[in-house]
Order: sequence, then C-alpha cells, then structure tokens
Amino acid sequence: MIKTARDMKSYKKQLHQALGDSFLRSALDKFNTVYRENRSNVYKDIDFNGIRDAIAQNKDSLIPCFEALFEEFKLNAEKAGTIIHRARDAQEANEIIAHIARENKVKKIIKSKSMTAEETFLNDHLEKQGFEVTETDLGEWIIQLKHEGPSHMVMPAIHLSRYQVGELFEKETRQRLDTENIDKLVKVARLQLRPKFLEADMGISGVNFAIADSGTLGLVTNEGNMRLVTTLPRVHVALVGFDKLVSDLKSALRILKLLPRNATGQAITSYVTWIKGANQCLNTESKKKIMHVVFLDNGRLALSKDPVFSTSLRCIRCGACANVCPIYSKVGGHKYGHVYIGAIGLILTLFYHGKDNDKAIVRNCINCQACKEVCPVDIDLPHLIKKTYARVIKEEGKTPVKNFLMSKVMKNRKVFHFILRKAYLAQQPLTRGKPMIRHLPSFLERDHGFRSLPAIAKTPLRDLWPVLSPKLEHPSLKIALFAGCAMDFIYPGHGKALLKLLQKANIQVDFPLDQTCCGLPAMMAAEENTAKELAVQNIKAFGAEQYDYILTLCASCASHLTHNYQKIFREAGGSSLDLNGFTNKIIDFSSFMEKVYPFSETRQNINTKVAYHAPCHLCRGLHVTDEPRALIQKAGYVYVPSKDEDVCCGFGGSYSVDFPEISSEILKKKLDNVEASGADILVTDCPGCIMQLSGGLDKRESPIKVLHLVELLAKFVP
Repeated sequence: MIKTARDMKSYKKQLHQALGDSFLRSALDKFNTVYRENRSNVYKDIDFNGIRDAIAQNKDSLIPCFEALFEEFKLNAEKAGTIIHRARDAQEANEIIAHIARENKVKKIIKSKSMTAEETFLNDHLEKQGFEVTETDLGEWIIQLKHEGPSHMVMPAIHLSRYQVGELFEKETRQRLDTENIDKLVKVARLQLRPKFLEADMGISGVNFAIADSGTLGLVTNEGNMRLVTTLPRVHVALVGFDKLVSDLKSALRILKLLPRNATGQAITSYVTWIKGANQCLNTESKKKIMHVVFLDNGRLALSKDPVFSTSLRCIRCGACANVCPIYSKVGGHKYGHVYIGAIGLILTLFYHGKDNDKAIVRNCINCQACKEVCPVDIDLPHLIKKTYARVIKEEGKTPVKNFLMSKVMKNRKVFHFILRKAYLAQQPLTRGKPMIRHLPSFLERDHGFRSLPAIAKTPLRDLWPVLSPKLEHPSLKIALFAGCAMDFIYPGHGKALLKLLQKANIQVDFPLDQTCCGLPAMMAAEENTAKELAVQNIKAFGAEQYDYILTLCASCASHLTHNYQKIFREAGGSSLDLNGFTNKIIDFSSFMEKVYPFSETRQNINTKVAYHAPCHLCRGLHVTDEPRALIQKAGYVYVPSKDEDVCCGFGGSYSVDFPEISSEILKKKLDNVEASGADILVTDCPGCIMQLSGGLDKRESPIKVLHLVELLAKFVP
C-alpha cells in the first residue's frame, strides 16, 4: 500500500490517534516487556557480543564489495539455471517482475513475506497490471485484507486484536466466526489460502541471504507458506536487496545464530530453507521451474560508499530495534516508520523513500540507546538517526528556528548562562516561592501538564562553589566536577551533597568556571557545529592533565562526553586538542563511588525501601548497571526491584517538550511500576530523569520521594 508523505502537523495528529488506541498500547507494552525477558533467556549460553562483533566485521568487509559479490552470485546461479536481473530502483524492479509474469502468461501470484517487496510497493504495481496477488504469510494476508502495510518487520499484524482479525475474516468468508478462538481463526486462513497455493502460476519471495560462492538463496521463516510459494508454482521470483549478499555459507550461518533469537526470542525458526537453481517442475514443458532472482539497488550501492551511513547496510531485518523501543511500544509501527519500522526505518526511509517521507518521523527518537544495545550487527542507530536528521535539514535547505536559536545562544556561554539566571526571575509568577511549578499557563497545560516542573535555583552551583569547596593542602585526589546545566542551575543541592561526601575523604573538587553545556541537546537537534563548538569549549575549560578524574553526576553528560566527543572530532577530521586526555578521565558518580571512593558498607539497617531507575545513558551508554544498586544496599537501605527499571523514563531532554504526548505515556508506565514496587524512595543517577520522575510523582501527589544517589549516600555523612 503506497503511503503519502507526512509533515509534522499531520504526523502529530496521527500520533494522537495511535495513543488513543488502548488495545495497541496495551498489546505493544506487554510485548515490549515480554520480549526483553525472553531475549535474555534465549541468549543465556550464547556469546552475543562476540558473535555480533564478528558479524559486523564481516558485513563491513562485504559492503564495499557488493558489485563483485553480485557478479560471483550471478555466475554461480546462472550455472544452476537461475535467471538473474538487477534493478536500479523500485520502479524498475516492479516492471521486471511484471514482465516476467506477462512473459509466462501468469494470472495468479502468491507471495511469501518480503520487506523488499514492501519497499517497492510491488503488490500495488502488479494489481494495477491486472494480476491477482495473494499474500500467504498469515500476518501479511491479514494486513492485505485491511489494505495496510506491516506495523513490524517480522510481525506485520501485531497491532491488531483477534476481534479485528475475526471481523476481517468474516467479511472475507461471509460467515459468522468465533473471534475468541485464535486456533479456529488460523484454520479459516488455511482454508482460504490453500486453493491459492494450488492455483498460482507464480510465487514471489524475499530472501535473507544470497550466498555468492554458490549462487544459493537462504530463507528464514516461521510458517510453511514460504516453501509452498517457492515450490508449487511453475515460476519463482526472488526479490533481493544487494545488502543480502554474503560471501559464503559460514557468513550466513553466523547471522542465523542471532537472527531468530533477536527477532522473536527463538533459538531457531521453524523453517530455514536453501534454494539453488531451477529445480524439477512438472508444470512446465522443460520440466524445470522457471527461476528468476531480481537484485534491487534503490540507493544501496550509493549507500555502501557513504562513510557515515554505510553501516546501516549491516541490518539483517530482525526488527529488534522496534521490539525494545519505548516509542514504538506506545504508537506502533504505522506511526514509527514509513515502510521500514523502528530505529533502522528512521534512517533507511531517507535513502529509499526520500526526505519528505522521513522529515517528521526522524525527529521522533528519544535517544535511549535501547536499539543500539540489542542490534545484532552493532549499528550505532541513535547516532545515525541524528546524522539522518542533519541530512534532512540540509536537503530541506532551511534551518529550523529551534536550531537557529540554539546555535546563537549555546555557543556563547555567557549569554546562555545569563538567560538561565534570568529564568529564575521569570518563573516567579508560576513558582510563588515553591520548589516546583505545578500549574502552567493554559496554553501549555494541556500538552505539558503531565508533570510538575522544578524551579530554577536562585543561586547556581557555580556561584556557591568558592565558599563550598575551599582548597585542600594535601588532597588524596584532585578531581574536576562537570556539573551539567541541570545540576548547576536547577539542582545545586546535588553538588552540596557531593562535597559533603568527598571532603570527608580529603578529595579536592574543582569547578572550572568556563565549562558550559555538554552539547548533547545540540546533537539531539542535529545541530552539529554547535555540538562541536561546545565540546571545544569544555575541553579547553578543564585542562584535564591536572586532574585525576573529571566527575559528573549526570549520566547523559558522562556518556556524551565519553563517546560522542570522540565521534564529533573523528567525523570532523580530528582535533589539535587533547581529546583522549579529556574523555579518558570522565567518570560517572556510581562508578566513582564504587571503584575509587572508599565508601564502605554501613552497619545500620534502614527499614526504608528504595527503588532504582537506571538512566538510559548510564546502563546502556556507559554499561554501568550493578554499581548503583550495590551502593544503595551498602548504605543500609532495602533495595526493591521494580519492573522494567532499565527502561526509559520518557524524558530525553527536549524530547519531552517536542513530543509530550509520548513522553507522558512512557512516564506513566514507569511510575506505575515504581508505585507497584512499594518503594518509599526512588533513586536515580541523572538530573534529567529526576526532573521527569519527581515531576510525574508530584503531579500524582505520590508520597514517594525522588533522590539523586549522591543525596541518598550523603545522608550518612555528619
């Protein structure tokens, strides 16, 4: 089904419609949780990281060689009787397949699942040519009846309830059906599809692997329909993207170790099929099946030469980036992709279907890093999404107002901090002297009233520092504090708590006054030059060589300073600054307290239950997971696990301002889980998460108190 482009206004309307679908949200929320549980179980005895890295390395070696691999595949496949074609774009691929059908006097066509055929909108083309086309994968048949595209790359009809499916089947069969009984609905589908297999003249399939050294196709499915599609009709056409080319069987089998596990949480799919050449067929004069393979370029060959985006061609279409995405779990695939769904879809849409189809959806990324963590081929999806947005802006030829203002303000630290200081005065009519803004102006309340907002501090931490942290004579360590905007101007109390802890251990803590925003908000907005300028300012401000560590209490800042600064300067062609000297000394609070600071276990047992929210950029960006929980227990508190505690809280910096309708729903699930844990206190390591979580709980009038981990630990220092 061909889709029309979306601008932000129409996209927002579609998001609200999706959020109003209670079944969709409930089904995808449950799937999101269950998938992550199943995935961890199926990988128990598997070296995911090792296999992932091997696949990525192998893919990177193959991507520049697509032309050579194609020629090798063509040579070997033609020896076995297969006819090979190549198509420049979607239109040419569709025309080649339609020509094959006309040439062989085809009337009825059956298809097995193929995302590449979805990419070219093949069904629409063939039906306009007068062919009868039937999808035979159960999910694909369902959405064909509904005249929709897939909402997931592996589970195309996951967005529909049994009742919606039953209603479709009743229209198709003109019979009353038991919509409560899923098994009976499946039998109805079998009865309807079985004659289609027997009557078909042509079968069309996708492909998971095209093995160059033998000319063999590899197909991975969970339903037997694919084998019927590729064997019963006298003509078989396989539509293959150039990115499915691999050098040998070993490369394919390595991918096969991760593909089903990542896609559906299975150790292996029901069917793995290998097809080579034109097999015997009684329905043709030659007694041989008519076998065609159409290789689709559609931008892949140009993409393979792109120094930034070529890694996107590693993708094996497992769909896991959608499975773990908190946004997908709220709005579904029809609102979180164009044809390709999830994080990879936000990237590939630009290259396969153009900027007009991508310019709205590519902005809808919260940067929680969940997709990157589960990607079986190690694509840095969050980073590429931001690079995609930057390219969309460039192709649009005009800078968004938000980016223009961000660049003008943030590059000038004094102007930026002046505005933050004046915000304290501007908020007075809303705060009325209280620490939270609980009621926004009416024009903001409808969209942004799902949480209370913290008040800007009267005196920022940088102004308090000279009094709070005098110079020590013989310190045990000398560290610099990277405060981050939120701690500096909203939560200076976190800095006070830190000094209370560290001065006890005779640790000198300096606050370089020329430090500014880490630059993550600029990178999120694809404002690359601003992000780089802020990185330069911060590296110069710190003079890292004079410190043992550069400590930050913000997980997002820590991850950005450690990893993204390296990417910024690598892509910009390097820097004369001591980049490694700076990034190597960055350390987050939990790691510092557990590995550097002598924080010993307290002997007192506090009968207070503490739940923990794992900030995305701490648990996934920095892979710090055990340390915060260990510190909570060392402090004598009762740590109570809560469901999905490593799932995003919905903040994402400016994301919660740009997409409040989704941010609020993600937060709601998070707070429901926290309240269900029975906790008295909720602890986290990121000021941004504190802003979101405390604001949400305050709006609920919940008794649960939200603290930064530093505040919890500082309670024990007299």
